[in-house]
Amino acid sequence: MIIAANWKMNPPLAEAGTLVAAYAASSHDGVTRILFPPAPYLVQMAMRLDGSGIHLGGQDCHQATAGAHTGDVAASMLAACGADRVLLGHSERRQAHGESDALVAEKAATALSGGLSVMICVGETLEQREAGDAESVVIAQLDGSVPDSIRGEQLMLAYEPVWAIGTGKVAGVEDIAAMHAAIRSWLSGRGLADVPVLYGGSVKPDNADAIFAVENVDGALVGGASLKAEDFDAICAAAGRLVATR
Repeated sequence: MIIAANWKMNPPLAEAGTLVAAYAASSHDGVTRILFPPAPYLVQMAMRLDGSGIHLGGQDCHQATAGAHTGDVAASMLAACGADRVLLGHSERRQAHGESDALVAEKAATALSGGLSVMICVGETLEQREAGDAESVVIAQLDGSVPDSIRGEQLMLAYEPVWAIGTGKVAGVEDIAAMHAAIRSWLSGRGLADVPVLYGGSVKPDNADAIFAVENVDGALVGGASLKAEDFDAICAAAGRLVATR
């Protein structure tokens, strides 16, 4: 099971130090933990997490390896700061920054060439789900966002229904199961059957057990709850309980 914390543009640096110290103070057998902090925090987080077994990733990278791109971050810079992976295609990037599937694929290819693995996010809006287009939207995003040449060990996927991110709403277990099964089928058709597929969207301690019990759910991409050490730890513990029963 994989539990990833996406801090987004949070928290203040002093709070981040306290939070990551709490992360490092606990361990969960059978659970891989990943932290995606804001880029300016990467070096300090890498130092604080040294020896903890927690992986670090960037929240985004540019599709170019270097150049005149003010405000952007190259994949090689993330790696130099201690990251071994990068989060790409999050709905907040797709919507607020107009990122297309093709751009996500281009960024992923650049990240891979720079030695990073990638976690690519996909998910439908509420309007798309209500129109009955959720699965076709997600499969189209996979087709357009995942580079053809990627190897299984370089990739993780996160299914995040856009309408559930930060809203407190969570997809029903039947909907999660259906979408994860569709994603698994797509991966199998690409020779990537073993790639982990995480669920994201208002994952909390009180719903984590039910979500993790769904077939083809390999963990969670956690937003708001990752900013509270006790909540993130409880979600990791839920993942650990599932691993212990397998």
